[in-house]
Amino acid sequence: MAKAKFDVVIEAVHQKSSREVAWARAYERRGPTFSDHVLLSRQEVVARLKQGKKIVVGKRLPQLASTFEVTHPVRLAGEPGAEALVVGEGDAEHDRMDGVPLI
Repeated sequence: MAKAKFDVVIEAVHQKSSREVAWARAYERRGPTFSDHVLLSRQEVVARLKQGKKIVVGKRLPQLASTFEVTHPVRLAGEPGAEALVVGEGDAEHDRMDGVPLI
């Protein structure tokens, strides 16, 4: 089995009315395995990206422990201090989490 090459898997997000991510439901790498789902605030997601952690969008496969179906990477776009969370190509002025389920 190949080693997973990501640190956090975002499964779903909750957005404010301003289209900014409020928090994300995710799984975090804990050594060779992943945690149960955790809730990460937008600031925690941004901090992990700035630390160089690789964050992807995906879902856990049933009955397969730390196996995920991964779709897209998450990255920061925009000016420092006013970054936007972006899935996919291109820049954005606000968070753009295309294809991520909303809670």
